[in-house]
Amino acid sequence: MPKQAGGITRAAGLRFILDVSCVVIFVIVGRRNHGETTDADGTLRTAAPFLLALVCAWLGSRAWRAPSALATGVVLWVATAAVGLGIRRFVFGDGTATPFVIVATLVLGLLLVGTRLPKRRVARR
Repeated sequence: MPKQAGGITRAAGLRFILDVSCVVIFVIVGRRNHGETTDADGTLRTAAPFLLALVCAWLGSRAWRAPSALATGVVLWVATAAVGLGIRRFVFGDGTATPFVIVATLVLGLLLVGTRLPKRRVARR
């Protein structure tokens, strides 16, 4: 795959967009399940801690080196969930009740790691 500016491949850029989409989907589904609106302002406010954590995880782990690797997904999942929940609680002052922590961690894992499984299966063939 040809590299773009800064050594980032097109595949890595697309994978980053997919990861951001996973976080946004998590937020939209969660807000809908709790009867909250899914307007841009509310969605962005809810997603912001997790998006910030995801960006930090991408940079800190250099995820662009192996963006579709299962191990990359696990690192991004753990960092996005842990750091995102911390930012949500200590920076944004929003709730982190135990059920929310459990659901957020599981859903983010399903999305950030699970979306990498098809790539792994195709790579084995």
